[in-house]
Amino acid sequence: MGIKDLSAFASRDVFLDYDFEEVTYRWDHRTKTVFVKFYGAAESDRPVPADNRLYNDAVLYGREISKEEYEKGFERR
Repeated sequence: MGIKDLSAFASRDVFLDYDFEEVTYRWDHRTKTVFVKFYGAAESDRPVPADNRLYNDAVLYGREISKEEYEKGFERR
């Protein structure tokens, strides 16, 4: 699946789910930072580098989710 239109990253916040690795990401377009939140855990307070392999896999193979889904989180399988 992945994000088909990468221009979305320039114009708005993007929330991703990559269920294969049980992880979600939040891209903040204003500060150009990425934050990670693993299933069943709180969001990390440290940004993730944009060249992080797992994050880029989420962009390529994950799915976009809503802000509400991101904030609610997902349970571990």
